[in-house]
Parts: sequence; C-alpha cells; structure tokens
Amino acid sequence: MNNRRIVIGVTGGIAAFKTAALVSQLVQAGAEVQVVMTATATRFVGPLTFAALTGRSVACDGLDEHAFPQGAHITLARQAQLLCVAPATANILAKAAHGIADDLMSTMLLSFEGPVLLAPAMNPDMWNKPSVQRNIQQLEQDGFLLLPPDDGWLSCGRVGKGRMADPELIFKEIDLQLADL
Repeated sequence: MNNRRIVIGVTGGIAAFKTAALVSQLVQAGAEVQVVMTATATRFVGPLTFAALTGRSVACDGLDEHAFPQGAHITLARQAQLLCVAPATANILAKAAHGIADDLMSTMLLSFEGPVLLAPAMNPDMWNKPSVQRNIQQLEQDGFLLLPPDDGWLSCGRVGKGRMADPELIFKEIDLQLADL
C-alpha cells in the first residue's frame, strides 16, 4: 500500500470506533490516509484520534477555503485513489443512492470517480427496512462496492445483522481494489 492515497469516511455510528483500527492498519501498511468525518461521527470518536493515527488534520467541513480553496470534496476526491466509508449509516446510504449532497461526505461521494467501498453498520431493524434494501440495490447498480454487515451482538442490545464488517476484512478489500488500479 506504499504511497496509495485513500480517503476514509466516518459517519455517525457506534462502529466508528472500529474504523480507528482500520485507519491504523492502513497507515502501518504505508498508505496515505485522509479521514473525512460527518458532524455526527465526531460525537462517537474524536477527530484527534484519527489525526494522531494519520498525521493529517481530519476534514469535517468542506468550506475551509484556506486548506481547500476549490472545496474539500473536489480536492480530496482528486487526490485519492479509493474512498471507503466505514461505518456507512443508513443516512449516508440513502444520500448516496439518491444523489443528495448536503455535507462534505455526501458531496465527496458524488465527486469521487474511483472505487467507493461502503461498509454499512446499523441496527438490524434499520438494515431490514425495505427502503434501506432498495438503497443498497441502487448503490450496487450504480457501481458502489458493499461489504455487507455481519450478524452478531450490537450496541443496541440486539443480536442480528448490522455489525460493520471486521476492519481486517475491510483492509483486505481495500488492498484488493487497489491492486486492480
């Protein structure tokens, strides 16, 4: 992964803590990792955690004209070879499936031209909703790569499908996708 440029998107779910392990693993493998977080994600894991792991400031706002005069969504999308959103909440899946661009993460998903890997994580009731499943189908038709959630115990106290894929599995999928570039 030496000199591979990856953007890791972190959305607002409890599984965000697992993304820190993924980011650490990518950096240790030699990747240049830029983390982008939604506002809600910062309530689960602080940006300082990801800044310390990557040695880079975390992008949370696309309107930083000093760091990104053309807009963070454009600059970061042009620099990266792969975009991975982990965890990918039902909210970001819906935005991506319908082309909604109302924050840095969703605008990046629209402006990024390379492979996009989504690792959904949510409550089993949410995952099983027909609307979420329709969004998943649409995203797959649109060429997004999805690592489906695992079955298991979730922070809501339920057991079922909704756990974000293991960071090691996400790492392997990123490595596989980058090998094809």
